[in-house]
Amino acid sequence: MKKVYKVFLIATILVALAMFTACGGDDDDVIITPENYRVNMAVLPGPSAIGSLWLMGGENAYDIQVLGSPEEVGPMLAQGLVDIAAVPTNMASVLYNNLPGGVTVLALSTMGVLHILDTTGEIASVEDLRGRTIHLSGMGAAPEFVLNYVLSQNGLTPDVDVFLEFHGEQPQIAALLAQGVAEIALLPEPFATTVLMQNDHVSHALDLTEEWGKVADTGLVMTAIVVRNAFLNENPQAVSNFMVDFDLSIQFVQQNVAEAAELAVEFGIIPNPNIAMQAIPRTNQTFIAGVDMERYVMGYLSVLYNQLPQSVGGSLPSEQFFYRP
Repeated sequence: MKKVYKVFLIATILVALAMFTACGGDDDDVIITPENYRVNMAVLPGPSAIGSLWLMGGENAYDIQVLGSPEEVGPMLAQGLVDIAAVPTNMASVLYNNLPGGVTVLALSTMGVLHILDTTGEIASVEDLRGRTIHLSGMGAAPEFVLNYVLSQNGLTPDVDVFLEFHGEQPQIAALLAQGVAEIALLPEPFATTVLMQNDHVSHALDLTEEWGKVADTGLVMTAIVVRNAFLNENPQAVSNFMVDFDLSIQFVQQNVAEAAELAVEFGIIPNPNIAMQAIPRTNQTFIAGVDMERYVMGYLSVLYNQLPQSVGGSLPSEQFFYRP
């Protein structure tokens, strides 16, 4: 039943794409893209938006909107309403394989953001999860695939040695932890930090980024920046400028957490400034492009592909997937 749901989720994204296609630092350092190359960018709430905070808060050539869910990105790219988007890395591959005209991945912006939280005080290693139930959201999405890989590489079979109980949204899981209904949960940032700051009886047990690093040959790359190919072909200078600007934006977030936290609250990315201050460093903001990007992406996508090919759009992308100016 779980696999059927996964296939349905991917199919839903592809159907939406088909429907819409049938229809149609210092601010002084910012490179100002020419007016006729104004860039429309989409980000998602949470870690994928944090790397763009400097661009969102400055006077520059970028119109950035925060969308409600990843499923909204594909249709907007297909319609040309969005030029560049921050999306889950496996979704970038889905778009590459299925969006007419395709997309190119420009850079990676977020490494792992997943954490195991515990109310029992008994979880200090992956092996300690044996016989336990982990509450999480995102059936058929990257968090499930990452968790399954870490479990299996530690000799634990999901749904045999460790049981996964899925819920609709992260706030629901946070409430279950607070009520004592759920003992162990997998949550991404900033939800993990929110729960830890609001509930003394919940503790941080495992950082899945660290656990992934112990068993995988590649980094846990959760967010990719993609550009629709039509825009890239028509406006190569705008894309080149964006790469410089986005790198500066990532550096700003890394080096100015307090200011970034204020912007995260201002733009509705994280509701509470104290939570933002604690959560932003844990979102592992980064700027990875070029050869390193290609190596990380293909390693990560291969892990997901081996679990379920549809999770990356049915096949691994070719070298045309990567930005090579």
